[in-house]
Amino acid sequence: MNVLKTLSLVALAGLSGLGYAAAQEPQRVIAHPGVNNARPADARSLKWKVAVGRFSNETQYGKGIFYERDNDPMAKQALDILMTKLNASGKFILLERSDSEKLEAELKAGQGQRIGADYLILGSITEFGRKTTGRDGLFTSEKSQTVEAGVSIRIVDVATGQVIYSEEGKGQAQTTSKSTLGLGGKAGYDATLSDKAISGAIDQLVENIINKCTDKPWRTYLINADADGIIIAGGAAQGIRPGDTFTLYKRGKQVKNPQTGVSFYLAGKPVAQLRVESVDGDTPDTQYAIVSVVSGSFDKGALDNYYVQQ
Repeated sequence: MNVLKTLSLVALAGLSGLGYAAAQEPQRVIAHPGVNNARPADARSLKWKVAVGRFSNETQYGKGIFYERDNDPMAKQALDILMTKLNASGKFILLERSDSEKLEAELKAGQGQRIGADYLILGSITEFGRKTTGRDGLFTSEKSQTVEAGVSIRIVDVATGQVIYSEEGKGQAQTTSKSTLGLGGKAGYDATLSDKAISGAIDQLVENIINKCTDKPWRTYLINADADGIIIAGGAAQGIRPGDTFTLYKRGKQVKNPQTGVSFYLAGKPVAQLRVESVDGDTPDTQYAIVSVVSGSFDKGALDNYYVQQ
């Protein structure tokens, strides 16, 4: 009888211990069906305008006697993959600018604002190769196709003309088929491996591209200030809404670093507060916002000396 009583007490103690241990485990919170754990609908951020120049194919792959540089299918493929991934982030308005050489010339000539974007992305395929390997055994055979790709990216800050980010990513894609005693799958030429390898290379760069393009305050510019009103560039597509307020800055003095030879502007000085009254325009390139001056003042005859910042 004493033995049974002792075993019962041990069992109860064990159950109590289990209950205590369970109480100490982290609890998982499950949302109620009517509750949305996602970001609130009105939570938003202003979008940067990013111009993506046409990619170039710097490899010899696919370059025959009738090759046309401006219609390189692999370069277009890389551009489409990059734009798709950047667009999925929801942080940018993407502008395709195919003539990258002309854009770079404008930047070097100090005409960056003509590009109509905050950043310019230039890219090239620097490495591309396809190989097929196989192995035959007594009863089995195996065949593998492998594609390796390297993609290089440069990001240029349009306001300064400086390259703020440059890196190369590499990707690989592979498919394998096996057969035993002549039975099994047989893999022919797999064209999708090119997509996967290039996509893998770009995947290594996308997060850094997003971080580099969003690590400074959102900025836009005055485009008009007269009897017709004060107008800034950007509208609904960039997330600007009536009632938003922004700070107007006067550009700092332009100086040149004697060590690097690079010219740049010193930090700007806030001179006025602006409030958005209405937005208009049909496309991201033509949208604008009409604003009013809440406080402060500025020289309406020298709009190029100012910029608007979040």
